[in-house]
Amino acid sequence: MLIHKREFLHAAIAFSSIAALPSAAISATDTFDPRPVRWRKFELTTSVKILNPAGNVRGWFPLAGFSAKDWNQPVSNTWRTNGIATEQAAGSYGVKLLMVDWSQASEQPYLEMISTVATRNRSSDLARRTGARLSPAEHALYTAPTNLIPTDGIVKATSDKITVGAGDDVTKARRIYEWIIANTFRDPKVKGCGLGNIRYMLETGNMGGKCADINALFVGLTRAAGIPARDLYGIRVAPSEFGYKSLGANTTDVSKAQHCRAEIHLAGTGWIPVDPADVRKVVLEEPPGNLSIDDPKVAAAHKTLFGAWEGNWIAYNTGHDVALPDLKDDALAFLMYPQAENGGTLINCLDPASFQYGITAREI
Repeated sequence: MLIHKREFLHAAIAFSSIAALPSAAISATDTFDPRPVRWRKFELTTSVKILNPAGNVRGWFPLAGFSAKDWNQPVSNTWRTNGIATEQAAGSYGVKLLMVDWSQASEQPYLEMISTVATRNRSSDLARRTGARLSPAEHALYTAPTNLIPTDGIVKATSDKITVGAGDDVTKARRIYEWIIANTFRDPKVKGCGLGNIRYMLETGNMGGKCADINALFVGLTRAAGIPARDLYGIRVAPSEFGYKSLGANTTDVSKAQHCRAEIHLAGTGWIPVDPADVRKVVLEEPPGNLSIDDPKVAAAHKTLFGAWEGNWIAYNTGHDVALPDLKDDALAFLMYPQAENGGTLINCLDPASFQYGITAREI
């Protein structure tokens, strides 16, 4: 049995100041106004079993590794397993993951992984100038195409049409945000969070999807406009404190609570939170369901989710085209779900019949 612990020391130092911040709870109100008042700390426990192991048996699991000093701080990742576990960083985005090799295990492969993360609400002042700028390499990375998010062809043409005449990057990004909300819809039939194949969406006119589709389309159109943008892949960990049933994890079982968000980078201001997919989620799922775009709860989400979001969600990584170490299959579009292979074949991460995993969250 292998037991391993890795502490994020820089986060522990930051957390000494977190403890001194106000701890009063934010009351649920009719106004969706998530201000960065207090930090909250969550513990995620991922339990994994590989059924009917045969031959090469490996797993790759997203670690709580994304750090943003003002809203998302990983504190620690610990694990217990009967396999050989190593931390890895994959791809040009440096996606942090835990790789476990069970090929020599003498009993059923298992893993229990505990991640602790501190997070809080975000609310950006778009007029505030902080002097934040990306390096040339970072700017190139966050405006570059990916396998499923091209920035040429129909994506570029659509972006140009949306942003024609816009005078600055804020106006361009807001126009794209509004276009996404007006032209997409959340499709409950899509498995998981979707794939994010945005060229297919635009060429077919099938604008339905889930967060990894809708927010990927926002990122692609924004990158095509020359504005740095990125998807953030993570998981909801708590109910919404603003009364939104559709925008929170409403049980401690968060095995299916994965959610992708987006950010844009404005020169002189920094990274700005954006989430048009959650606006479409409110439209479809907020009780009683199928709300109109001008319903007060939709209107509040519409207004807020360009520049702010609630801190009941943690981010794993910002990676696209993630080539898993020692996996011969093609790179994954993203790493947000646990992944495993059995007998050299990648298991469907959404199929509990062959891949048993559960994720629970609690506030500590």
